Amino acid sequence: MYFERKNSTSEELIRLYKGILLPRMIEEKMLLLLRQGRITKWFSGIGQEAVAVGATLAMKSEEWIFPLHRNLGVFTSREMPLSKLFHQWQGSPDGYSRGRERSFHFGSREHAICGMISHLGPQLGVADGAALAYKLEKNKKATLVFTGDGGTSEGDFHEALNVASVWDLPVIFLVENNGYALSTPTSEQYRCESLVYKAEGYGMRGVRIDGNNILAVYDTIANVREYCIKYQRPYLVECMTFRMRGHEEASGIKYVPHELLEDWAIKDPVQNYEGWLKEQGILDEEQIAKLRAETHQTIEEELEKAGGPVHGVANTGNVFVVDTEKELADVYAPASDDSLAPYEEGPYDGPEKRFIDAISEGLTQSMEQHDNLVLMGQDIAEYGGAFKITEGFLDRFGKDRVRNTPLCESAILGCALGLSLEGFKSMVEMQFADFVTAGFNQIVNNLAKIHYRWGQNADVVIRMPTGAGVGAGPFHSQSNEAWFLHTPGLKIVYPSTPADAKGLLIAAINDPNPVLFFEHKALYRSISGAVPEEYYAIEIGKARTVHRGDDLSIITYGAGVHWALDYAAAHPEFSLHILDLRTLLPLDYSAIREAVAQTGKVLILHEDTLTGGIGAEIAAWIGEHCFPLLDAPVHRCCSIDTPIPFNGTLEKNFLADDRLDEFVQKLMGY
Repeated sequence: MYFERKNSTSEELIRLYKGILLPRMIEEKMLLLLRQGRITKWFSGIGQEAVAVGATLAMKSEEWIFPLHRNLGVFTSREMPLSKLFHQWQGSPDGYSRGRERSFHFGSREHAICGMISHLGPQLGVADGAALAYKLEKNKKATLVFTGDGGTSEGDFHEALNVASVWDLPVIFLVENNGYALSTPTSEQYRCESLVYKAEGYGMRGVRIDGNNILAVYDTIANVREYCIKYQRPYLVECMTFRMRGHEEASGIKYVPHELLEDWAIKDPVQNYEGWLKEQGILDEEQIAKLRAETHQTIEEELEKAGGPVHGVANTGNVFVVDTEKELADVYAPASDDSLAPYEEGPYDGPEKRFIDAISEGLTQSMEQHDNLVLMGQDIAEYGGAFKITEGFLDRFGKDRVRNTPLCESAILGCALGLSLEGFKSMVEMQFADFVTAGFNQIVNNLAKIHYRWGQNADVVIRMPTGAGVGAGPFHSQSNEAWFLHTPGLKIVYPSTPADAKGLLIAAINDPNPVLFFEHKALYRSISGAVPEEYYAIEIGKARTVHRGDDLSIITYGAGVHWALDYAAAHPEFSLHILDLRTLLPLDYSAIREAVAQTGKVLILHEDTLTGGIGAEIAAWIGEHCFPLLDAPVHRCCSIDTPIPFNGTLEKNFLADDRLDEFVQKLMGY
């Protein structure tokens, strides 16, 4: 292994040695603790330390890094307290994730480290977002994101590299090529000679280096960082390395040929660098022994501070007391004190506006209110979006804040989260709600869980043009809100009137949590109403009584509100009580109880299909909590359990509205 000193001082070279020695000795201690049962799982990075340490020390301490589960050197090089890291690995409430996450699935804003999720690829798009924030702020910074050879096979890898190149973002994509993705060798991951060749396909530069040579890693990343900042371009660095342990300790390494292990043992990054330092006269045996003894003592002292065995595991006698209220409270980020006070309920004063115009106005006023709000979506700039909601926004707010995106939903949703790391707000428009499937993982596993995991908020609104009634068929008309209702950490808003659409959109943008904002396409230009001209918010989580009655309560939202109102107008013989939920997560249970008490008969009406829809959850809650108030079984009037057909007659038959009279008559007969 050839080490090139260049202009490094002896102090700098020794600093790198201390940097690489610490994670190696921690790793050795962790393997011992694992055998003793003091931790439950460990992903070893023995053999790869030079990559994490060299790359991290080449970055500025305030620049975001996005590591994986084998990058202990990132955390130690950012000088995170080792005792707290031990708490993290033990599952202690004093760890960075308060016992909610394993090993390295956590982040720390203080140390500019963003926690990974197990899916490996999504953090690449998040790195794009943090880099975009640097670019918008005109900060001379870059982001560094790790992935493995296996991770390069994921769609997120391709999306993130493409976005970074198209948007000219200062991102360093570092591939740790250690030969195996768990047990699958690189020969079964890709066919190109080197992963660095993929850089050219995305119009960026790339370099392949010896990942076990800490000087090569440090020097390369330092130079690449300068390039990314100077030219505002991304860069791909492939680090050739090897892990000497299993994917995690339980998996072992029987699948690795013995001769391959022997070859890489000769290339050990710690031993080789240590030997070179001795050859150069920078350190001698006595100094090295002293450094090792000091490092060992530090590890033991920090472990002693951390205390006992792993928490929350049977037979350890060290289970901590759980505060359920605290657990629930930490799912969502609290609203800031300067958030807009909720608007008083209608009737509203103001000019008549269509549903679509109210949304556009709410978005416009939010852009005026928040100069850190960035809009992203396919065709939203010059074209104005598929439904023209952002028409004219580009001229008014500029290309930095109104951004056309490539066709890569996952990377853009990750980018939105990355903007949040730097205090930006963002709105991502799904061209159609149906297309959100391509970014599902980012929403339910990254955006939704991040505050609970390590206290980082995701200040993101995802606009979802949804629903049927426009003859668009099974891939442009789905009601897919129920897909997300089971995910703590998300908020789901679904307005039915222009005034509510504007006020709730403003509230969603003000909210520091990820909000899915559903907009029914059939209402865009068919529904009008008075909309206040001022900038106002309507509280998320509050239902609205649309029509008061005594015979039957209809609980609904979206287009269902108008179906119910039309039915009430056509059937004056029935006194219908109509409740518009407006927000589906969280639900307004007090308003639901009041609607049940009002009539004793309840019909839940929604456009979504019957099985697994939100109607099932509401019906179950009513049965459990409001049973004495009922005079009849709770009924659900929903769309039939088929994909949404294109043909108009078939679509009419599909929709719940086609069966509304049947259900009302049946309930009124009790």
